[in-house]
Amino acid sequence: MTQLDDRPTTMPQPTTFSAPTDGETVRRHDKDHVFHAWGLAGADTMSVARTEGSWLWDTEGRRYLDFTSQLVNANLGHQHPRMVAAIQEQAARMATLGPAYSVDVRSEAARLIAERTPGDLDMVFFTTGGTEANENAIRMARVHTGRHKVLAAYRSYHGGTAGSMAATGEPRRWATEPGMPGVVHFWGPYPYRSAFHAESAEQECERALQHLRDVLMVEGPASIAAILLETVVGTNGILVPPDGYLQGVRDLCDEHGIVMISDEVMAGFGRCGEWFAVDHWGVVPDLLVFAKGVNSGYVPLGGVAISPAIADTFRTRPFTGGLTYSGHPLACASAIASIGIYEDEGIVEHARALGTDVIGPGLRALMERHPSVGEVRGLGVFWALELVRDRTTREPLVPYNATGEANAPMAAFTSACKERGLLPFVHFNTTHVVPPLTTTADEVREGLAILDEALEVADRSTTG
Repeated sequence: MTQLDDRPTTMPQPTTFSAPTDGETVRRHDKDHVFHAWGLAGADTMSVARTEGSWLWDTEGRRYLDFTSQLVNANLGHQHPRMVAAIQEQAARMATLGPAYSVDVRSEAARLIAERTPGDLDMVFFTTGGTEANENAIRMARVHTGRHKVLAAYRSYHGGTAGSMAATGEPRRWATEPGMPGVVHFWGPYPYRSAFHAESAEQECERALQHLRDVLMVEGPASIAAILLETVVGTNGILVPPDGYLQGVRDLCDEHGIVMISDEVMAGFGRCGEWFAVDHWGVVPDLLVFAKGVNSGYVPLGGVAISPAIADTFRTRPFTGGLTYSGHPLACASAIASIGIYEDEGIVEHARALGTDVIGPGLRALMERHPSVGEVRGLGVFWALELVRDRTTREPLVPYNATGEANAPMAAFTSACKERGLLPFVHFNTTHVVPPLTTTADEVREGLAILDEALEVADRSTTG
């Protein structure tokens, strides 16, 4: 069961404003007045009293290990003191400034990011998050090429605004359709459930690239502005591309003058054990979209890293895009602090070691013990267990996009995790293992032990 903690369950009270902190009042006001993202109006929610490191405490004193990093964004964990101090210090010296000015923290944040992005991506357009970054990347590609079509993969998520949602290749797109015109979806590689009947990763790569080439042919390469891809697919299953796939996409883009956009909102900033996931394959996109891990969500921040060729397009032609809070000083200060922490504390190296030495072996051991685990896949601190009813047929534990009673086995698994003090990230029939990159090896093992127990609940629904 979840651990009870005898430490205080209320946060220190501010001196300039007040808000009720008892759990009952917080939950009541939340239910009456807060319209939550991706949820039902008036749904019950957990009331969180405080956070620290890889842990959350609710207002009843129960402690939970955060295996979600919230929305896979809290890469540096909760309440990192250097992050908090940077925001406090910047608020005291300059709390806000519009995007039309130059200011030290904005310039420095851009420089530090550009130093770590691959290849020659040396300019940064700041946004307030990943969805706005994808929107603006698409706009840049269209203006740069003079073309209108955008190719994006099924089993992808690119954000909740009009253009990024149109590019999304999963059910959250459906309610917004018809969406932005010009988006064409294609099948990306997914060896475990191959759309191409491939029998190996190498064959999956070859056939997925041929499929993409065929889509280009029938859509007309001269009409296509960009191919937009999550480097490693995130929410929709942690789908790691087979070796050679991203280079193949890069080659197709070069052949036809198409902009390659790498969506690294989840996969970037150490999550995959490198600064950016593309670094695993040595591929340099034309535009790289980031958010989440750039500052662990302490202040909303995202952006697009831009190649010189695309930046040159806008040296004599103004870019018709922008946001009031683009490059917000508090967000940029937190990004500077974040990159310093990554460097000083060896975060990227730690993430890589957690994946190779702890998470990967630990999840493969779980697979040996539990018939409900069909596949283990991932990199760094970005992993998924795909849960199935039958390993032989690979029937998912629950149907695609299941709700209600059809989703009962996954709901039971999720409840089993929470009852034991673990917050899981679940989507369809997968559970992700995506704790903060600062999580210790012992904390990861503690979480894996809870998963071990919770998977016994999933095992009850297996048939073979």
